Order: sequence, then structure tokens, then C-alpha cells
Amino acid sequence: MTVPPKASMPDYGFRPVAESDLPMLAEWLRDPRVARWWQGSDRQITLLRADLEQGVMQQVIATRGDLPLGYAQYYPAQHWPAPHFAHLPADTIALDVFGAPQGWGQGGAWLHALCDRLLQKASTLAIDPAPDNLRAIRAYQKAGFSGDLTAADADGHPVRVMTRRR
Repeated sequence: MTVPPKASMPDYGFRPVAESDLPMLAEWLRDPRVARWWQGSDRQITLLRADLEQGVMQQVIATRGDLPLGYAQYYPAQHWPAPHFAHLPADTIALDVFGAPQGWGQGGAWLHALCDRLLQKASTLAIDPAPDNLRAIRAYQKAGFSGDLTAADADGHPVRVMTRRR
């Protein structure tokens, strides 16, 4: 009996965000599917620009070949006030992500690949979508995250705490 070959996983790359990426990220943030969850594209770009200069916040563009698929930022979950992450291990890395229009449908796959890399440095990864952001939740589940605890974030907004462990 011949076993069919496994479908190969696409190769995803991750490169640091550069100042020259900010106009592209601003365009992605203006897309209504992203803007609903990352409100105020100008404000968001100001925050992303400021984070470029911080050593704590790591920012990457997910790619497949030369095609940019999405944005991720990750940082120690305990670095900023995040009461919904307080119960997690001290080495937990928190992530925030959004997709590019040309990356729709691939978010779970590239995030899975990024998380595989991050779990070499930390025992736990955490992400906190809005409870009604079902598209994101499905992508995070595809990336290996689970959890249905709803808690208040530092601003008092409800978030769904999802984790992926080593």
C-alpha cells in the first residue's frame, strides 16, 4: 500500500518591521476588516513607530516569499499592565497580530509558524482577541491557541484569553 505524501507546509518568513513598512501597515490598518479591531489607523501607526525604538517590543512582517501576509508584535506578557495575563507563567510572551488583505486565510498558518519559533524561548504564548472577533479566534485556534476565559484587560475591555504552551 502506498501512502500519499503529506502536503508540505508553506515556508513562512518573518522579518523585522522597518520605518519604510509603516505606509504599508497604515494601509492594512485602514482596511475595514482590520480597522474594526485596531481602531484609529493614525494613532496605531504612531504607536507602532514608537515601538520600533523599544527593545521590549518585537515587530515582524510575516511573509511567504516576497509577499507580506501580516503583522505581529510580541513582548513579555508581564512587562505592561495586563491583569488578564497575571496568572500566566513569568516567561509568557504576548502577541498582537493583524493580517494583510493578501494574507487573508493564511493567518492561522503563519501565526503557527511564528509561535513554533517563539516557543523555543518561552513556555507559554498568550493572545487576547475581543470575544466577538470570531475570525481572529478561528485563526488563533488554527495556530494552536486554546482557551475561553473572558477577562477585562488593562482598559477594562473584555478579552478572550487564549494560550499556546510548549
